[in-house]
Amino acid sequence: MNRTQNSGQTYFEDVAEGFSLPRLRKGPLTTVHLMRWSAAMENWHKIHYDQPFAVQHDKLPGLLVNGSLKQQFILQHLKDFAGLEGWAWKARFQFRAMDVVGTRLEVWARVKRKIALDEYGLLELDLGIENEDGRESTPGQALVALPYRGRGAVPYPFVAPSADPWARQAD
Repeated sequence: MNRTQNSGQTYFEDVAEGFSLPRLRKGPLTTVHLMRWSAAMENWHKIHYDQPFAVQHDKLPGLLVNGSLKQQFILQHLKDFAGLEGWAWKARFQFRAMDVVGTRLEVWARVKRKIALDEYGLLELDLGIENEDGRESTPGQALVALPYRGRGAVPYPFVAPSADPWARQAD
């Protein structure tokens, strides 16, 4: 993958099917991280900040990383990759395993398919979040719109293409 030296923008032509995006690393996540996120989201469930409650009452392995925080990590990764001229259009994922305080997480993504459209190109990505032991907790997919080199940014406000590659797929 090549990025222009000045802008750091990735263009549709720069990416091949099978390309793995650089990973986004987070953590180790602390109680402070979870408490600050809980406060911002007004999510006051004790499993995110009260260790005795989480372990003794709910029988959990520890304080749980908020699902919405993991969701935000995924969208941050997509937005950073799309750059200022691209667009993180859609993401879907499942929470399949718990992540607890003290864990290091990595968001990964790989280009599954390239779709050339008139105004920009779409990348269909497989993605997920793994912990430091390589356990996948949040598998999913995404669609990212990237500009063509020399043709300007993906239009803003973003207008979805008439041929949505996920329109006929069941979620």
